[in-house]
Amino acid sequence: MKLYLLRHGKADWPNWDKPDDERPLTRKGKKEIRCVARLLCKLKVDSAVVLSSPLPRALETAEIVAQRLGAPLQQERGLGKGLNAAKLRDILKRNKVDELMLVGHEPDLSGVIRAATGGDVKLAKGGIARIDIDEGQDAGRLIWLLSPKLAQT
Repeated sequence: MKLYLLRHGKADWPNWDKPDDERPLTRKGKKEIRCVARLLCKLKVDSAVVLSSPLPRALETAEIVAQRLGAPLQQERGLGKGLNAAKLRDILKRNKVDELMLVGHEPDLSGVIRAATGGDVKLAKGGIARIDIDEGQDAGRLIWLLSPKLAQT
């Protein structure tokens, strides 16, 4: 399986006075994610499904990418907060596809990358990683980790 882990785009609002879980993407965050989505098309990413955290900034990110890839989008509560190796295994068991994209948050995504590959990484906002996992395995190989800045070149 090709597993793609995408961190939501920029959602830093300087005077935000509502709950953190309600923050949407900024204009810059949306633009950045559109660039990332174009890059994913150039890389021939063909996700069977995009699963997203239900939080607005992640869901908006997932909507942009899913639309560009022509992939169905589903919300996945387990991606909200607290994603770990056990929750990842559960998600993978329920989604037996060749390519799967998960859209979520930090520090959860970097922790899952570490648990699955041993790689000590930090996923930037709008960053994406690809992990290849053999069927029936919990661990995989980190194939690439891309910064959103790469998508803007």
